[in-house]
Amino acid sequence: MLAFSTALRYFLYRHDTDMRKGFDGLSGLVRQALAKDPLSGAVFIFLNRRRNQIKLLLWEQDGFSIYHKRLERGTYELPLCAGDSIELRNDELMLILQGISLKSVKRRERFDPSKNIFQSSTPEYR
Repeated sequence: MLAFSTALRYFLYRHDTDMRKGFDGLSGLVRQALAKDPLSGAVFIFLNRRRNQIKLLLWEQDGFSIYHKRLERGTYELPLCAGDSIELRNDELMLILQGISLKSVKRRERFDPSKNIFQSSTPEYR
């Protein structure tokens, strides 16, 4: 069962994905294009060219799960990044799935213990 939490890592594949791909095709993309292990327990996110369909691939303890959603109207908004993928936070993924404009989200400054600095910048979205 797919549940969003801060314990999971979320990787968005930035290129268009053929939504006909299933478990094997998507896990192959994870291995080859993202250079990540699809069995890691992370959630891998794929969108089609028109950005009206999204697939999430997740390895659970005994097999793969796919969450597939097609919008009847509208598109998904994506964060801007230079590479093939970007790591998202669970709240950013929830905003994307709910159709909330990421450009309007303002984050307050927070402490990040892994960097030992305060976070104050908001990523760019398109």
